[in-house]
Amino acid sequence: MPLGDRLRIVQADITTLDVDAIVNAANARLLPGGGVDGAIRRKAGAKLDAALAKIGRCQPGSAVITSGFELPARYLIHTVAPIWEGGADREDQERIFRRCYRSVLRLADENALASIAFPAIGTGAYGWPAERAAEMAVEEVRAHLRAGGRQNRVIFCCFSREDGERYRALLA
Repeated sequence: MPLGDRLRIVQADITTLDVDAIVNAANARLLPGGGVDGAIRRKAGAKLDAALAKIGRCQPGSAVITSGFELPARYLIHTVAPIWEGGADREDQERIFRRCYRSVLRLADENALASIAFPAIGTGAYGWPAERAAEMAVEEVRAHLRAGGRQNRVIFCCFSREDGERYRALLA
């Protein structure tokens, strides 16, 4: 299947997507948060909180997997972006940010997940510039698929029209 046919953009609530896995923008302690994490937890149910409490932590750039519980998605893959600070540490922050996508996609391959949906990781409370975050997301997903990633459908799920336009431009 051509690479372009495997990448999609939708403007939707990520918790409504019927895919093998959706990605959660989590915090390192895997505690309840706002934004994407809050929406996912509300829809997945209390069993998700218990599962994440057992896991305990997820370092920035890493990922962990749980059931999707009450969501249409079979699995949730939780990843933690570094907090954007810019400045002299920008390269280190970008390296960790990219590792989020690599970690998620590695878990997806290890669990034979063919379809996965990403939110705009790190662009909310963690402060990543939306344009740069989208560029790195698309670059990492394309590199993974070109290297033989198992996914036949990778969705960039955009909550806002602006995010959707940003991703469409990058995939054009």
